[in-house]
Amino acid sequence: MRLFYGVQGTGNGHITRARVMAKELFKAGIEVDFQFTGRAFDKYFDMDIFNGYQLRHGLTFSFNKGQVSYIKSLLTSKPITFIKEVKELDLKGYDLVISDFEPVTAWAAKSQGIRVLGIGHQYAFNHKIPREGSDPIADLVMKYYAPVDIGVGLHWHHFGQPVLPPVIETKELSKKINKKKIIVYLPFEDTKIVIDHLIPFKNFEFHIYTADIVPSPSDFVVCKPLSREGFQQDLVDCAGIISNAGFELASEALQMGIKILAKPLHAQMEQISNAAALHQLGYGQVMHDLDVAAIDHWLHNANAIQVSYPNTARNLVEWIQNGMPEMTADYVEGIWNTVDIKHIHN
Repeated sequence: MRLFYGVQGTGNGHITRARVMAKELFKAGIEVDFQFTGRAFDKYFDMDIFNGYQLRHGLTFSFNKGQVSYIKSLLTSKPITFIKEVKELDLKGYDLVISDFEPVTAWAAKSQGIRVLGIGHQYAFNHKIPREGSDPIADLVMKYYAPVDIGVGLHWHHFGQPVLPPVIETKELSKKINKKKIIVYLPFEDTKIVIDHLIPFKNFEFHIYTADIVPSPSDFVVCKPLSREGFQQDLVDCAGIISNAGFELASEALQMGIKILAKPLHAQMEQISNAAALHQLGYGQVMHDLDVAAIDHWLHNANAIQVSYPNTARNLVEWIQNGMPEMTADYVEGIWNTVDIKHIHN
């Protein structure tokens, strides 16, 4: 079997999910060509697992002070380049085309009359799940940004809908947690402003992963360059994460029993909805703006939730190999029945 797999590269969550899928696809002996779009070519890192990959510009979103700017996104988009990339991508000879909310792959498949499978969190919004912050532009983006014929949605809970658990890598949990260690990943915020909000908490140590390395006035707040390996090493023994409300990192934190403080991007329906879901499920705390009081409350609340998810990537690969039969209620329920939830007090 030969697959073409397009991945949205604007944030690291889609790439993280693709790494897990790649591992299971290659293990099953499936040949896969990966394509990534949405960020500058020199901003990709730790990509060895993909055994070579294609890069295109695609489409991306622009951000300003922690908020999606649709006007700036439109002004900085390159529609002629995008149309050219769609026309130049030849998908003949592939047994299946997959898109993780990646527009060049999705539209190329559509224009060539090839059925495309969508795997990702965005496709869960085709069902009745927690949804907030919606507006006409957000609805259009979700519908037309990367259209697929079959969409397999992923979420932290099923909400009574035919969605699957997150695609994440199962890690061995650390037996020794540093209760003072906090990872901070707020890539769309001003790093200096983030540091200002952390300075009051001298009894903790903050590891900020950012592309914008700036000097810190205190030794308990450290900026670190983006690194998959370094991030994962810090994640193993940390007590909590402060991050935007992206899906994949929160999924990893839940799997590892790490408490979560989420700050969703303004005007970004997916992240606002994710924050609402975290709050509704009791899986994490939310602050809609950087807030010293909210950070203080969260830091001194030691409760966390651990959700043990199955190997959804392996389930998906087996489902693809079996010809992608209809996901019946019994099939979906059988997968969710393997999920285990525990309350953790670190």
